[in-house]
Amino acid sequence: MRLLVVEDEARLAAALHRGLQAEGFVVDVATTGPAGLDAARHGDYDAMVLDVMLPGLSGYEVVRRLRAERRWLPVLMLSAKDGEYDQADGLDCGADDYLTKPFSYVVLLARLRALLRRGAPERPAVLAVGDLRLDPARRRVTRDGVEVALTGREYALLDYLMRRPGTVVSKIEILDHVWDANIETAPNAVEVYVGYLRRKLGRDRLETVRGAGYRLVTA
Repeated sequence: MRLLVVEDEARLAAALHRGLQAEGFVVDVATTGPAGLDAARHGDYDAMVLDVMLPGLSGYEVVRRLRAERRWLPVLMLSAKDGEYDQADGLDCGADDYLTKPFSYVVLLARLRALLRRGAPERPAVLAVGDLRLDPARRRVTRDGVEVALTGREYALLDYLMRRPGTVVSKIEILDHVWDANIETAPNAVEVYVGYLRRKLGRDRLETVRGAGYRLVTA
């Protein structure tokens, strides 16, 4: 597995290089935003560890440009900025995960392994299924060009379904991915929110597959 580490703090970059190599990775290091962007464009990497505050080009802008070019290299973003809006900005611009400094090296490795297991599926900036459009960065949903106002839970449910168009997903899968795993939630909560979405998007958009779950209709 080949990793690209983009980090301008020399001691941390050296520690990551040394530690990740000891885990069996082949590691290249870039120390500026432009150098990291160039390496990501031209190197055959399995994942990238990307600092936010970089000389020349921020980590946010690096990943934003990669996604605009339809390059889906998995990105784990590192930052000393630990505010929830900072993390949201990193994820919204296209990063796959966000880890704040100082961080646990054990956690870093676990998150990298999770990214590598998932691989690099296409993650378009705007999801589109039929006449539905969902813009994750602006948390905006439209149907046939008309904006649809959704609650946070309705939005999360639609986002999950739009990433699996035409696929039957069970109530348990939906609960696992849309609801807080630390809070016990009854399966009928899924039915309730599917009903809410149907009222806002049209009953024809969400199909119930008896005994199996729900499917977002693609046509």
